[in-house]
Amino acid sequence: MDSGRRRLSPAVAVAALLFLSMFFWSQPAAAYGEDTGSAGMTALQKHAAFFDRDNDGIVSLSETYDGLRALGLGTGLSSLSAAFINGALSPKTRPDNATSPRLSIYIENIHKGIHGSDSGTYDSEGRFVAEKFEEIFTKHAKTVPDALTSDEIDELLQANRKPSDYSGWVGASAEWKMLYRLGKDKDGLLRKDVVREVYDGSLFAKLVAKRYEENQA
Repeated sequence: MDSGRRRLSPAVAVAALLFLSMFFWSQPAAAYGEDTGSAGMTALQKHAAFFDRDNDGIVSLSETYDGLRALGLGTGLSSLSAAFINGALSPKTRPDNATSPRLSIYIENIHKGIHGSDSGTYDSEGRFVAEKFEEIFTKHAKTVPDALTSDEIDELLQANRKPSDYSGWVGASAEWKMLYRLGKDKDGLLRKDVVREVYDGSLFAKLVAKRYEENQA
């Protein structure tokens, strides 16, 4: 494992849950959320459903672990990070009558895991709020109107911080830093269309399909 991977922390791994499907290139795209009956889901549920490999509405601890391993983390860090992620989200999303293992994330309740100090692009029910999404770029995209630089993302994060909301600060920072790392173009810009597709999970299917095709070539 290279030094970059060793430096990844469990805090960053929380954000990695949102993006691990990008790295599942060794399986057909349909196995990772493409065409899985997402009609009627909120944008956030669609986003989370992509990580549900067996399409049962639940992201298990093992699914999180497998995803982190696919992302390139080692066995030890993947185990710790998976426990951290599912340990944080399971109590918030698990219904009282649940029968699955205790460290499982329930997609139907994923909105209960929304952290503070974010952009507000998801409302309290996990629905996409177009006005808040547009504000990200009207307020912070100063270099290029439809894209964000690394410095502009830092400005966005600072502007969204709520007093003493330390867990929200960590969550928002980890998510945006990971998104920038994975989604920036050759000019170091995170384009608006890429960010939009991340919010509803549609980017994931495209990237997985592309990686699968490249792997089969």
